[in-house]
Amino acid sequence: MSLLEVDAIDTFYGDFQALYGISMAVDEGQVVAVIGANGAGKSTLMKSIVGLLHPARGRILLDGRPVEGMRPSKLVAQGIALVPEGRRLFPSLSVGENLMVAGQLGRPGPWTIERVFDLFPVLRERQHQQSTSLSGGQQQMVAIGRALMSNPRLLLCDELSLGLAPIVVREIFGRLPEIVAQGTSIVIVEQDVMQAMAAASMLYCLQEGRTVLSGPPKSLTADTVRAAYFGV
Repeated sequence: MSLLEVDAIDTFYGDFQALYGISMAVDEGQVVAVIGANGAGKSTLMKSIVGLLHPARGRILLDGRPVEGMRPSKLVAQGIALVPEGRRLFPSLSVGENLMVAGQLGRPGPWTIERVFDLFPVLRERQHQQSTSLSGGQQQMVAIGRALMSNPRLLLCDELSLGLAPIVVREIFGRLPEIVAQGTSIVIVEQDVMQAMAAASMLYCLQEGRTVLSGPPKSLTADTVRAAYFGV
């Protein structure tokens, strides 16, 4: 049984249908990548999983139990955390305070503020600074650390590399194995196809709200992925 199973969900914004029968699965200890161009439905899928949007049809199962329609706060308590696109840090709080907010949930697990500082040492140096005074890459580290402070079983990362320098992207992606080693499965939503394929053991490509390609990256050629991504 998969940790997370998304089973044929349709999601709407009012009368506009954004997802059409999307299915995916995430196993324990797995990194899954969801790729696609702007407007493909990637963020809508993440919002559907974390309860910010409610699918009109289909099921979302955590450990085989349906969770679709559940409130976001309850899903966090169940072990699902989101690193949102654009980071969404609390601008009035310091780095350390941003991290501690998520730690108040009290879920048992390995992630403490010191463990986050070990993962991203620069945050220890900047812990008393206002979060929005940091560079974009450092803010992304805070956003990841804040999500980890809830001790999730499943970490959803929406557009990790957006707007970041390549060297920073490599540094952040280089930390993913350490997160998985602590017992957290990861879903990464990415436009950087090569980073996604290198990091994940399973890949889904969306186009206009539909799954157009899926499989282990090692079994997919660059031409096949490119054709699915651009719809050619």
